[in-house]
Amino acid sequence: MEGVLWYLLASSRGGSTRARIIRALEERPRNPNQLAEKLGMDYTTIRHHLDVLVENNVLRRSGDEYAAVYLFTDRTEAHWETVEEVLETVEGDE
Repeated sequence: MEGVLWYLLASSRGGSTRARIIRALEERPRNPNQLAEKLGMDYTTIRHHLDVLVENNVLRRSGDEYAAVYLFTDRTEAHWETVEEVLETVEGDE
């Protein structure tokens, strides 16, 4: 999990956007529209990054409905210290 988090948030293209999504979801669960509005980004961009985070078992959807919110997986919550370390590194580089 640690390697996946470093790759997704700090090493790959789009990592800083995914880091911003993680921070926004840390405040509270949100759906893609709410994230797009919160971060001032395009809806399709948000959906792309959410799909990447779901595919890598960082996030999960609360359901299959259009307005489903995104939540952290149990695996991500179990590695929250690593998430914080990676986010602090990414935010320090900006």
